[in-house]
Amino acid sequence: MFKQIRDPRVRDYITPSRIVWKSEEDGSFVENEHLLLENRDGQVLLTAENPVRLYTKDKPASILLDFGVELHGGIQMSIWNCFRDKEYVKAPKVRVRFGESVMEAMSDIGGKTNATNDHAIRDQVVQMSFLGANEVGNTGFRFVRVDLLEKDCLMELKTIRAVFLHRDIEYKGAFHSSDPLLNQIWETGAYTVYLNMQDYLWDGIKRDRMVWVGDMHPETSTIQAVFGYDDIVPNSLDFVRDRTALPAWMNTIPSYSAWWVIIQYDWYMQNGDLDYLKQQKDYLIRLLDQIADHIQPDGTNTIPNPFLDWPSSDNKDGVNAGVHALFTIALERGAKLCHYLGDHKAKERCDQHVTKLRQYQPNHANSKQAAALLALATIMDAKSANKEVLSVGGTNGYSTFYGYYMLLAKAEAGDVQGCLDNIREYWGGMLKLGATTFWEDFNIEWLNQASRIDEITPPDKVDVHGSYGDHCYVGYRHSLCHGWASGPTAWLSRYVLGIEVVEPGCKIIRIKPQLGDLERVEGSYPTPYGEIHVKHVKQEDGSVATTYHTPEGIIIEK
Repeated sequence: MFKQIRDPRVRDYITPSRIVWKSEEDGSFVENEHLLLENRDGQVLLTAENPVRLYTKDKPASILLDFGVELHGGIQMSIWNCFRDKEYVKAPKVRVRFGESVMEAMSDIGGKTNATNDHAIRDQVVQMSFLGANEVGNTGFRFVRVDLLEKDCLMELKTIRAVFLHRDIEYKGAFHSSDPLLNQIWETGAYTVYLNMQDYLWDGIKRDRMVWVGDMHPETSTIQAVFGYDDIVPNSLDFVRDRTALPAWMNTIPSYSAWWVIIQYDWYMQNGDLDYLKQQKDYLIRLLDQIADHIQPDGTNTIPNPFLDWPSSDNKDGVNAGVHALFTIALERGAKLCHYLGDHKAKERCDQHVTKLRQYQPNHANSKQAAALLALATIMDAKSANKEVLSVGGTNGYSTFYGYYMLLAKAEAGDVQGCLDNIREYWGGMLKLGATTFWEDFNIEWLNQASRIDEITPPDKVDVHGSYGDHCYVGYRHSLCHGWASGPTAWLSRYVLGIEVVEPGCKIIRIKPQLGDLERVEGSYPTPYGEIHVKHVKQEDGSVATTYHTPEGIIIEK
């Protein structure tokens, strides 16, 4: 008998929604391509019936397809025949290029635009069988270009369909407001994380197809707001834990080990699974003690390799300040977890180390990442952080990862309206460019003279995907589906829908909506007891009328 491991994912076939482009030159042609947009199955018989025809004379017959939204998986090509001078061509060669943007799908590997096959092959030459369905690819994509490479060759196709590989899980959370843009942003953040829920919780489906535990925090926050409990979270947390024997740091980054502690706290507050928390006890307490070993008597720390996110990495003072705040938060959350675990000595040690850390006031160095974490750690007054740093220049200096913490800090400063404006400008800016998922990075200045990612870049416009990026995400290597960018989804459920978990397992919930300029908002939030349904409507005097329905077992704090 063989060992069988069941794939937690399902397969669906997706028909293309649009023909973006086809080649027409030097005698090569593509005919009947509109048939690819019909919802045909992938089964062929001996005789071709209404085939799509690609003929390559000297230069390849090529076609570029749009599947409408970002997907994870590959394509299936069902082929009847391939002829050269009425003779069958066996195993004809076809080039397949996947792209998260049109221009990526049109690109060659390397060059100034930095198209790559890193982490997943997105540009490959494959041999095709006739009278069969051929499957190619496993990556993140929206667009696919197919080139027939065989000269003086005619190929008859039935279908080119996407093979969509994803988890079959229910969206339990919801958000609907009087602003369609905010609704779309909530849904896009949810979908971005959903696509990254593969074997484990990944950061990106094209590149960074790994468990980056620090990057997971916005994702797990979104999962809590949209899907509630899903075993992909504990499985991913345990995967990293079991492969990071102390004193090593998770993903080799000390701050990512701190994020593991914070995620454990949030996950316990959401689900209240004490048995799972007990499984973490030994590792958790040893990790907290390891962090504490780097805290000096004056409150400074000697944590090696300080890191927040890539856009902040050149501001060393800001990074050090942010890491100081992050470890303060991690030890405070760790102390609470030790309390829930009944280890009062470990809790006291954490409390003492937090007291030491609070003796030191680091310099935020005008880093929005640092100022946000300092405010969330209450080392810096949130209103001061918002006025002096977070609100300066609008969304200039935002990043898709740490933008979430900037929103959290601004909300704690009482600036919910500023958050709504920033969400519309920054995350809405990606949608303006044709995004259907949120990106690894985005700079608001990229909107200047920018072409949409779902079109061939005109001569007077800038190819956003190929032209920008830094650090590890230059040009087309840049991921356009990155789970760490989903923060607004969790934020909107927390501050606008107003759902706050007060006691572990959602036993006590506080409902405190902050509508800003919205007239109404309604939605749901998943708990271990079922979904909470709420509706808020702004009255003529500016007050908010709230109605809600909660499952039995939940207490609403007045």
